[in-house]
Amino acid sequence: MSEPKNPFEAMMKAGQDWAKSLNPALESFTPRGFEQMWPTMPKEVMETFLGKTFNPEGLDAKTRMLLTLMGLTILGAQAESQVRLTVRHAREAGATKQEIAETIAQAAAFGGVPAMTRAMELASEVLDEREDDAT
Repeated sequence: MSEPKNPFEAMMKAGQDWAKSLNPALESFTPRGFEQMWPTMPKEVMETFLGKTFNPEGLDAKTRMLLTLMGLTILGAQAESQVRLTVRHAREAGATKQEIAETIAQAAAFGGVPAMTRAMELASEVLDEREDDAT
């Protein structure tokens, strides 16, 4: 392999070398692989730790997941794994496809249309997965 041409490439190569030294299987690890290792929390667990269980007057888990999705979208939907995981968790917490789409669309006012478009693409991947699982 040739020497990296810029500092980012050098940083990425160092990270890959470090991961490979820890576990050779990590050499080909991707963020998408992390998603597969992280299960969707059951609605009851989310409600307990993120919802009204400890704060009865506060936000429910579904609202918190939709707010998280809006924040990730406003930031440019660059954290693709996190967007997909948040959509999965929002669905599990009871959010409808319509609520997810409206949350992402609302974020366009703050994060821009390109961010909204990317978040919609990522959300669609998750929502299509769930439809495939249901059939």
